[in-house]
Amino acid sequence: MVEKRPLVWLSAADSKTCVRKELETNWNLIDFNLDEPVSLLATVPDEARVGVLELPTFPEKDTPLPECWLETLGLRYWVAIAPQRPVRGTHIARLITLYCSDFHTLPVDFQRINTVLGHLWGMATILEPINNLAHDRYQWLALQGDSQPIQQARSLLRRLSATLEPVLITGESGTGKDAAARFIHSHSTRATGPLVTINCAALPATLTQSELFGYEKGAFTNALSSRPGRLEQANGGTLVFSGINELKLEQQSAILRFLQEGYIERVGGNTQIPINCRIITTTSQSLPDLIALGRFRSDAYYRLGSLEVTLPELKNRREDIPTLARALLAMSSPGTKPKRLSNEAIHSLVNHSWPGNFREFQNCLQQGSLLSNALVIEASDLGLASLGSGSKVSSNISLKEFRARADRQALLCSLRLANYNMSEAARILNISRVSLYRLFNKYKLGSHSQNLRPNPVRKGDLP
Repeated sequence: MVEKRPLVWLSAADSKTCVRKELETNWNLIDFNLDEPVSLLATVPDEARVGVLELPTFPEKDTPLPECWLETLGLRYWVAIAPQRPVRGTHIARLITLYCSDFHTLPVDFQRINTVLGHLWGMATILEPINNLAHDRYQWLALQGDSQPIQQARSLLRRLSATLEPVLITGESGTGKDAAARFIHSHSTRATGPLVTINCAALPATLTQSELFGYEKGAFTNALSSRPGRLEQANGGTLVFSGINELKLEQQSAILRFLQEGYIERVGGNTQIPINCRIITTTSQSLPDLIALGRFRSDAYYRLGSLEVTLPELKNRREDIPTLARALLAMSSPGTKPKRLSNEAIHSLVNHSWPGNFREFQNCLQQGSLLSNALVIEASDLGLASLGSGSKVSSNISLKEFRARADRQALLCSLRLANYNMSEAARILNISRVSLYRLFNKYKLGSHSQNLRPNPVRKGDLP
């Protein structure tokens, strides 16, 4: 007997689509209710690859649509079921175009949708491990090099891995703080336990307690079942507060008791749950400076910053740049002969100030590899020639402008790498699709995002 594959089904509570029963013969349906508020704790099983979005009959005006659910569940492939054929330019039509690989109208042809779901499942099974492996390898490379600053940082990370004390990782944006957190976890005695990362910048203040501590059934409206929080999920492993400088004071207060006493209580519960996990925090701003400004609690800092490591900026390890560049080019050309850099291109890379650090460096090389039509990448392909050399740049262009240029470079490069598929470009940059569109609008790059799918596959032609 063939084992059923998981299929996420996102629909309203009163869904009565007949094709569900037919699909249950081949798929194990996992239901999520569009009528419920979205929770950051909403997760799908690791083995889930595809989902069905069943759209109810929405009025076209002032009606919320399920973008937040789709972003939270994070599946690569969705197939939409609509009551009728969407009309071009409507909210539903745009949603299907942005998030779904195929759409069907009622009544649904079982054979067709089952074939499409099987095809998408196969594609996801092939692509996702490759993408995840590439992402991990790129992150790992940020900590490599023979310069004294990065060698000292690696040595300190190894020593800190041997303890279970909280570790604070500081450094400029793009220096590899998340990679350093994974390095500590993978070299520690907790390497076989879970690694749970909390993106503090994306944690809403109003949901802090329910997301971190979890909640009991009936704790609030629509709390139809109990859910463990992120802290419970990290029990026995490592918990990373990524970008802790982004937390507001009231959010810092919420986690302080856990930091002091090592246990939590779920929202709506009265049972103390002990949590045994390693705490790692990262920040791109000086926490003592934030304390002086009244934006960070000193007692939280003393709990988190007992052991600290600072990652060096790329401009302070210039001797590593040629080696890192060759490694990145080799990784971006699996199975083919990698391109190489001309002497002028290497000189341009070494003399650039790199305000975006390793992240900007990676994006610059990806752009150069894409724009060069030859096996040798020239300085002009890297987009750095017009900026001049390091000292001149620093005196004439602000840090804000440098970072803006790095952002634009990353956006355009990811779009080319993804063959103008915005969903895939967002995955390359490790951001949501909504955030990607906002950045394109911010930097007025809208013309580059037109006709994103010149050759759509198995996608309906909206009238």
